[in-house]
Amino acid sequence: MDESIRARAGRAFWERHANPWSGWSRTLTLPALLYAVYHRRWRLLAATVAFTLFNPVLFPKPDDADAWMTKVVLAERRWRATGDDLGALHFLNVGNAAATLYAVYAAARQDTGGATVAGALAMTLKLAFVDALVRRYEGDLDALPAERGGSTDGEGDGDRD
Repeated sequence: MDESIRARAGRAFWERHANPWSGWSRTLTLPALLYAVYHRRWRLLAATVAFTLFNPVLFPKPDDADAWMTKVVLAERRWRATGDDLGALHFLNVGNAAATLYAVYAAARQDTGGATVAGALAMTLKLAFVDALVRRYEGDLDALPAERGGSTDGEGDGDRD
């Protein structure tokens, strides 16, 4: 199988990001970001942004696709690869983005209540969105060959350029 560098890199990215440690550790980035903005800790802000960018490749490929957070990443990949219309699920993601933006704004204004409530709402909406994605693609994800020594890339045949 002759695969482009971009396709191999994309597959490696998603395989490593599928490690549950990658997903669960990323859940801490919004609180860390809000804390850094609220307290004007610019090094912490830079470290949080750097961690967010590099997190998907910090952890090894998982041994199987049994963990819920692994399924979250694989479902997100499946959704992005297929371009499926999510219908009403789209509003969970839009609400998450709006709540996140407001939480950062409130943290910048040092509005403890606004940052806390909006941050919690953003995280709740994000987890609801990814849980809905997992449920939507559950049949596809259960068919993945990961636990039989195959790939956790969520794509079967890999990426195409």
